[in-house]
Amino acid sequence: MTTSKFIMAGVALAVMASCTENDIILPGKREDLRAPFGETSEERVKSESVTQKISLAKQVSNANWQQRIGTPSTRTSHPALAQNLTGIQWSTPIGQGDSRRYRITADPVVADDRIFVMDAKSTVSAVSLGGQKLWSVNITPDRDRESDAGGGGLAYGDGKLIVTSGFGNLRALDPASGAEIWTQDLDAATTGTPSISRGLVYVVGGDNVAWAVNSDSGRVVWQLDGSAGISRVSGGPAPAVGDDLVVFAFGSGELQAAFRKGGARRWDATLAGQRRGIAATTVSDITGDPVISGNTIYAGSYSGRIVALNTDSGARLWTAKDGALGPVWPAGGSVFAVTDRNELVRLDNSTGERIWGARLPFFTREIRRRSVEVVAHYGPIIAGGRLIVGSNDGVVRSFDPESGASLGAVEVPGGVTTNPVVAGNTLYVVSRKGVLHALR
Repeated sequence: MTTSKFIMAGVALAVMASCTENDIILPGKREDLRAPFGETSEERVKSESVTQKISLAKQVSNANWQQRIGTPSTRTSHPALAQNLTGIQWSTPIGQGDSRRYRITADPVVADDRIFVMDAKSTVSAVSLGGQKLWSVNITPDRDRESDAGGGGLAYGDGKLIVTSGFGNLRALDPASGAEIWTQDLDAATTGTPSISRGLVYVVGGDNVAWAVNSDSGRVVWQLDGSAGISRVSGGPAPAVGDDLVVFAFGSGELQAAFRKGGARRWDATLAGQRRGIAATTVSDITGDPVISGNTIYAGSYSGRIVALNTDSGARLWTAKDGALGPVWPAGGSVFAVTDRNELVRLDNSTGERIWGARLPFFTREIRRRSVEVVAHYGPIIAGGRLIVGSNDGVVRSFDPESGASLGAVEVPGGVTTNPVVAGNTLYVVSRKGVLHALR
């Protein structure tokens, strides 16, 4: 036998001998490498969740819900609602529902004994408190086709219904008839939610320009440029208006505070940071509208961050490593949010530490371990002593604010596609099919 053959034979014998040894089994739990977002469902909720007492504001039977909750002057801290929702009282079709190209992005607003809604193709309607449609108007400009754009937002104030749309126009409508009072061209598709306060309408355009417009005439009072960003989501966040400042959220993840009347910039802040391992976190837009509560502003991004900022300076007070898919709800020394990981969480408002987390449905279904569609959740709001979340899987869910325990659910045909709003002891949501539902 030659030397080379001898060496090869020795190597073969060594390999065969090693195969007879027992494999070393490492201790620990076996995880699926293909689990959603690199984590198991059990890990999505922190195991240290605890029950902690909370003191909520007294329930108030509010007649109106005029705009998003970021502006304190129009926010009802604790709307009155029956202890248990028994079901849908009435339903009214409002027009085009969600489709592959078009989405309903406007939350209902309630004022003047009417509910104002907007469908996926720019039709605005007024519905009575009993469910009768009072008027409808399509705001597509004469030079455009209805199919050219979709989406938009609503707000009510100064006796007018304010409407944004994908056609780039800001409009004021007569709440009684739907007749146009004025229109202002914003030079870019603008589906972001407007805010209105003390004679001025505020909105961020699709080109990251903030506008302040006179609510009586529609004339531009001042503008503010934000940092460039390409990830502006449809139905974007509403500006939050305080005593002296208005806070804008931009697609770049930037927050800017300006003096409410003159538009002079007061401070800038950025929601920096991303959740690792999730491609969706490259979306930098702020999806958790800025919410003013006392001397603190809360905001959240789709990329996995919720922050608390000082209202006067913009200094960051704390950061939570969870994103917010909609406006957070501050109450009783806590902050409640629906996160980018489909959890309902309660955070300590002074530190941002998690008190508890409750799992919400994540995927509608899976095919051979392939995720098909993520369930969308809207809210939360606090009403009737409980947290309420609407979901596009066809359920409105209620939770205990102290522990996060489920308190019940009501089915909504077609699935929810807007944030729930409460006025007159009634909860309103719009379904993906383009139907307004009233629940009590």
